[in-house]
Amino acid sequence: MSDIVNGLGRATAYGALGLVLLVLGIVLVDLLTPGKLGRQIWEERNRNAALVLSSALLGIGGIVFTSIWTTYEDFGKGLVSTAAFGLLGLVMMAVAFLVVDLITPGRLGSTLVDPEPHPAVWVTVSCNLAVSAVVSASIA
Repeated sequence: MSDIVNGLGRATAYGALGLVLLVLGIVLVDLLTPGKLGRQIWEERNRNAALVLSSALLGIGGIVFTSIWTTYEDFGKGLVSTAAFGLLGLVMMAVAFLVVDLITPGRLGSTLVDPEPHPAVWVTVSCNLAVSAVVSASIA
């Protein structure tokens, strides 16, 4: 029975950490794109903004999953490792966004929240998922 209670405690701690990292991902995408992201997605039904946010959330989720899956025996070390790799993923996604913005014409953030579908959205989505795959692979 104590194994179940211990497992529930660990799952709660990792779940809470994962939620914090996901919220940070939402804040990051909101900072990188003009306007309020929530309004863009839920009120204006902007598919471009939704795809970019979804890819960031899937990317962070993948990093957190990989970190938990390959976690250290020591619970505290595992939590710190998960937090560190999750934050690294967020930073790397932001850097990749800024690099793509720098090397492409126009303002990437504005393009991503344009109501008309734009190919730059798919490039950004792919970049988010690629960065998270690289970070996830570095964990193992």
